[in-house]
Amino acid sequence: MNNPIIIAIDAMGGDNSPDKVIEGISLHSKLSQDVFYKIFGNKNIIFPFIKKHKIPEERYNIFHTDEIVHGEDSPLSAAKRGKKTSLWLAVESLKKNDADAIVSAGNTGALFLISKLNLKMIENIDKPALSALWPSKQGMNVVLDLGANIECSSKNLLDFSIMGSALLKALFEDIDAKVALLNIGSEEIKGNAMIKDTYKLLIENKYSLFEFKGYIEGNHIMDGDVNVIVADGFTGNIALKTAEGTSNFIIAELKKALSSNITGKFSSLLNFNNLKKFKNKLDPRLYNGAILLGLDKPVIKSHGSTDAIGFANSLKVCEKTIRGNLINRIKENIG
Repeated sequence: MNNPIIIAIDAMGGDNSPDKVIEGISLHSKLSQDVFYKIFGNKNIIFPFIKKHKIPEERYNIFHTDEIVHGEDSPLSAAKRGKKTSLWLAVESLKKNDADAIVSAGNTGALFLISKLNLKMIENIDKPALSALWPSKQGMNVVLDLGANIECSSKNLLDFSIMGSALLKALFEDIDAKVALLNIGSEEIKGNAMIKDTYKLLIENKYSLFEFKGYIEGNHIMDGDVNVIVADGFTGNIALKTAEGTSNFIIAELKKALSSNITGKFSSLLNFNNLKKFKNKLDPRLYNGAILLGLDKPVIKSHGSTDAIGFANSLKVCEKTIRGNLINRIKENIG
């Protein structure tokens, strides 16, 4: 491979790892030929899954360590476990410029703390933000912050608007970024002082990277009129968990209705293609891969409970952030 993208992977984090991680790598590798995987974890456990999923040896290296960060570890205790855990070594490879990005399905708090200890912040950005993709009627939204910062200033939300727009453009080059602030109403008088100050800053300062569209309420997030939705981490995390819970409820109830009697089963057969499209629209695995924005290298968090398909999608998001020159886009527009 000529100048491949190099992705560092913490193979030991998350449920059913490293099996799902290695299978996810296998799925992704079949679609992306010029990506090389640096896999960190216990070689004796990992290698049988490499053989099982038939990953060509020229596509990966395994960096052995017996040490791992556990899901129940606090961020501080995870960092204190030392510099030989699979998570720390994977992040450290970015610091040494031995990899272009990292993906982990492990402990979220530990990933963020270890990343912040090893990697630099982009100049003029005060706080990192956790962002993710949400489906809408028109395609995809970037939503941030989803929990990295409970308290934010208007300057932070301004930075989030720039970083979220840069991410959207990195992932979807041909789509224009349209930013909105998540608020309790669409009128200018609604919201707290911080939201109002951010609104004023975005109105007064025009950015070539995005168009500011004002406020948006939670029930309009998926309408598709805007595609970069900005909030503080407290508000954004509640919105995320509410959306995930609602999606799971709808899918579960629909399955129950379509399998509870003969009529339901017959109806599901007649509408198989439409039901499949509906399920895919709400399938969280297809939007897996949250990005910690603000650091000088891409840090991607895969959901801990996702399966191999979900992990492969987090690798796809990771690859697109690198190909889309995400970090440089942020640097060019910040400050």
